[in-house]
Amino acid sequence: MSLVAELRRRNVFRVAAAYLVVGWLLTEVLTTILPTLGAPEWTARAVILVFAFGFIPAVVFSWFYELTPEGIKREYEVQRDESITTGTAKKLDYVTVAAVIVGIFFIAFFSAQTADDDAPPVAAAVSNASVAVLPFVNMSDNAENEYFSDGLTETLLHMLAQIPELKVAARTSSFAFKGQNRTVVEIAQLLGVAHILEGSVQRSGDRVRITAQLIRADDGFHVWSETYDRTFDDIFGIQDEIAEKVGGALSASLLGTNTEGLIAGITTQNSDAYDLYLMALKERSTFSYGGLRAAEDLLKGALTIDPDFLDAKVELAIVYAHQVETGLMDQRDAYAQIIAITDQVLEARPNDVNARAMRLFTEKAYLAEQADPEELFNLVEQLESIVAEHPSQYQPRVLLSRALQGLQRLDRSLEVQQAALERDPFNPRILYEIGSIYAAQGVWDEARESLDRSLEIQPLQPNAYAILAGLSLQAGDGVDYMQQFLKAIEVDPKDHELAGLVATFLYNLKLIEEGDDFRDRVMAIAPTSEIAYQVELSRAINTDDTESGLASARRAIEDDIGDRRFSYGGAVEYLLREAARRGTVEEETSYIEQHAPGIFDIDADAPPGKYRAAQFAAFDAWYASLARDELLNRLEQFGKIAAAYGFDPQENPRVLFRVLALQGDVEGAIEVVLENFADDSPLQYAGWRQTLAQPQYHEIIADPRIQAIVRSWEEQEAEVREEVRTYLADLYAAT
Repeated sequence: MSLVAELRRRNVFRVAAAYLVVGWLLTEVLTTILPTLGAPEWTARAVILVFAFGFIPAVVFSWFYELTPEGIKREYEVQRDESITTGTAKKLDYVTVAAVIVGIFFIAFFSAQTADDDAPPVAAAVSNASVAVLPFVNMSDNAENEYFSDGLTETLLHMLAQIPELKVAARTSSFAFKGQNRTVVEIAQLLGVAHILEGSVQRSGDRVRITAQLIRADDGFHVWSETYDRTFDDIFGIQDEIAEKVGGALSASLLGTNTEGLIAGITTQNSDAYDLYLMALKERSTFSYGGLRAAEDLLKGALTIDPDFLDAKVELAIVYAHQVETGLMDQRDAYAQIIAITDQVLEARPNDVNARAMRLFTEKAYLAEQADPEELFNLVEQLESIVAEHPSQYQPRVLLSRALQGLQRLDRSLEVQQAALERDPFNPRILYEIGSIYAAQGVWDEARESLDRSLEIQPLQPNAYAILAGLSLQAGDGVDYMQQFLKAIEVDPKDHELAGLVATFLYNLKLIEEGDDFRDRVMAIAPTSEIAYQVELSRAINTDDTESGLASARRAIEDDIGDRRFSYGGAVEYLLREAARRGTVEEETSYIEQHAPGIFDIDADAPPGKYRAAQFAAFDAWYASLARDELLNRLEQFGKIAAAYGFDPQENPRVLFRVLALQGDVEGAIEVVLENFADDSPLQYAGWRQTLAQPQYHEIIADPRIQAIVRSWEEQEAEVREEVRTYLADLYAAT
């Protein structure tokens, strides 16, 4: 008998075939299922190796051994007439065929599942007349020249955006891919464009080399490329030439448009002014305290060199607006400056969208605060019109969002920001704004998700860390609150408010020594700021130092500080609460009115905004000193004022609780507590002990159900106190 025939008789071929098919099936099954069960990556490789190494032993085994009814025997021990290799062969054939069928079904099933899971979303058709300008790479020896390469990119993007019918990806989404190892094809797909403009900048002294190339994303074809070796004074000519050539390359073939004369660059021909302007854009990008201050100084320097530099003026107005939000600039001073600057811009360039929106917002918001809340409604209507006319401009959108928030229309404000995100999906600023609105709505998970996404793109955002810290308070996590604020302080060490907020938090936890460390930082940076007054008062309250508290609050009144973070209102509140406790409300009221005439005139037509805040704070003292009818009359009047601004106390549990207590509705106030506050962390209610100590809450606090909540809050606060104390002790020990 030939060797081949003997191999067939002993079923060596069938064993080999069955082993391969069954091994293949088991390998497919195990390598697919094991990862879903959390098995390490090496287990899948181990399965493949085991089956591979087992093939030769299986074949050798089938040659030397035979399966018999009595079990496995050596082949030479089995008589030929007793051999059952024929039956065994059929069984091996069945096993092989069955394994093949099972394998086909398995592959078909998991292929369909994978296709469903991994299928990319159906993308909208990409217009050929579209381009994204990626950040030009800084090839200079000095890394600090990156502001210049970024600024050049932004200028080119601005110029290309002026070409009719050409879709240009937003600056912030393009910059989100800076430093990432992604292909042109991937970036183009994510941004929804057909072309990519990229390049590099090398600057040395007064010489600059710029390389630019326009790439068609679907095949990588270079539509146009050029290298420029010029002096820095010729930077404007280079920008114009790149924009014209890129616009021409796209427009002539895709749009049928001649771009000559359509593209306008930055409104200066002075290279030094332009250089300072680009530095300011870089500083402003994170909206930090230090960055906004530096941006202001740089822009003023640019305008000293070129007083007619309109783009620098618009940017300075925007910087002032952000300084108001950050607490770096007094609102009244900032608004006066913004109006003066935007008037100059609009006189020279009447159709400047950003200047028009800034001017409108500043004027209407100021009037709304001073006299007529109807101005806010008019502002919203006019800004909505501007946004509709210029949907790609973000500055009018953010101003519209702010105006809507002033009217408590948070849902609509969120819609405005989400529409912006659809146009600019990788913009960290928009993601931050959305996260802050979610936080104001109490939608904690969505707020955290949006803020985390924003920080992934731009980690240097102190304000985003501060809001995340606020979310930690909602969860009762004092340690994470500290961690988030320490990140913010690390990013923006010049912002005294960050340290002030931490100091107040620690004082409220009765961690006085720890709080003093952050208080010292405030006093070193901004000893006359509103936050400095607030920190001093908080320390006095939490150390039961009444004399220091009274002195601190009176200094705030006499110095007529602003009401940043309720600094002025908090001082009034403390003075009147102490007066109510001592029975000296009339004397204390006279003292305050002496320094702030008309502050308690609730019927006044146009009181300063901080007077309204002080009036609401005064209700604690009015409860103790006024006749009930007069108290209820003032409360009703205050409700009408709030309604004029679109504020409904019924929708805010904190305000509703206070109103019901002042009205004497004990059961109603208790119900509000049980429904809204029972499961909350006390960390989110700073000064809750001082508030509940007021006379109007005594009967409410006496209720056993409220007593249980108070005890729970005290226990939670004690636990957080020890956690924060330990965390800071370990942190200081490590450093």
